[in-house]
Amino acid sequence: MTAKLTPADELAAKRKPRFSSESAAYAKARQALLAEELEVRRHLGRLARQNRELPEGPELSGDWKFIGMNGNETGLAQMFGRHDTLVLYHWMYGPERNRSCPMCTNLLGPLAANAADLRQQVALAVVSRSKVERMVAFGIERGWRELPYYQAVGDDFSVAIGGFDVEKRAEIPVLMVLRKKGTNVRLHWMGETTMEMADPGEDPRGAVDIAPLWNILDLTPAGRDPKWYPRLSYGD
Repeated sequence: MTAKLTPADELAAKRKPRFSSESAAYAKARQALLAEELEVRRHLGRLARQNRELPEGPELSGDWKFIGMNGNETGLAQMFGRHDTLVLYHWMYGPERNRSCPMCTNLLGPLAANAADLRQQVALAVVSRSKVERMVAFGIERGWRELPYYQAVGDDFSVAIGGFDVEKRAEIPVLMVLRKKGTNVRLHWMGETTMEMADPGEDPRGAVDIAPLWNILDLTPAGRDPKWYPRLSYGD
């Protein structure tokens, strides 16, 4: 039985300002915002619970092959190691690209920073269509030390998960969570937000947004600049 929650506005009323110079207008607006923050926290909890309660997903039964960082060929099931859950990211860094996709790079940096902790609970895999040596070299350049890289052999896997449009020769980033029972691998969750689902003036981002860049900018007065995107470097 779910415990009855105290209304968010009542919890927000417990707010204790840190600065005596705070105006009444700021105090009122900040308390109202705090109530919304508490509601979002609860909504995120509901989202996480709904995710955990998803029924068994479709089986991923393709005979896909990958080349790991040790140079050996492996299958999808072997990426799990000792875990029954695998978080897999399809990286837009195919052989046609001179450099990695900046948005993918922005996401993979924080993932790399947390990889050692995450790998205590789940398996991780970063897959691209480039040679694994190329992936490793870029990771070393960025200071990524804990990410496991895998080269997809051929385009079949990338096409199957929606990570590569053969006709347009266009790559698409894909974040997915897989579960394994024995040698059977099934999809648990994957990002499914498309361009058609975007709100006016926004990228088709889904929830929860896992990139710290955007979450931090959301805390600033200017917020996200809809015309600005991260780059691989910013010169001097």
